Parts: sequence; structure tokens; C-alpha cells
Amino acid sequence: MATRTVRLDDETEEILEELRRKTGMSVSDVLKEGVRALREENSRRAIPTPFEVYRELDLGPGGYATSPSTDVRRGVREAIRKKLRR
Repeated sequence: MATRTVRLDDETEEILEELRRKTGMSVSDVLKEGVRALREENSRRAIPTPFEVYRELDLGPGGYATSPSTDVRRGVREAIRKKLRR
């Protein structure tokens, strides 16, 4: 078991004392319970998938591509035709 030194501000010290009084637990037990609660809260938070992150991005108006990437040859032909029509 490790021993830790923790510095708490006055407000946090008051909260810790209040929790200790209300629960009857020792300071160490209150802190251990707090660490466990934080771990549980973090595990419940949903980590966004790459698609969810992408969906949230504002990429502005689209429409710059003349064809899908699966049909590059057609897109190149159309681009050349447009350029030569000038």
C-alpha cells in the first residue's frame, strides 16, 4: 500500500471533513471512494467514434469534386473537357 501526500485547499478540506462526518468513514476511505467514483464516471462517458468527431466538424459547403473517388477516370475526362472548352 502506498502513502501519498496531498495538498487540499480550504474548501476541499471542508468538503472532506463534511463527508467524513456524514459517512463515518476515515479520511483515507473517503478519498478512496472518491477515486473509485471518478473512475466509474470516466468509464461511463462515451468516447466518440472517429465518425462522430467527423460529423461534428463544420467543413463548409461541398461540391468541389466532379466525381466520386471510385470513378477517377471519368472525373479527369470531365475536367479536361471543361478546360478545353474555353
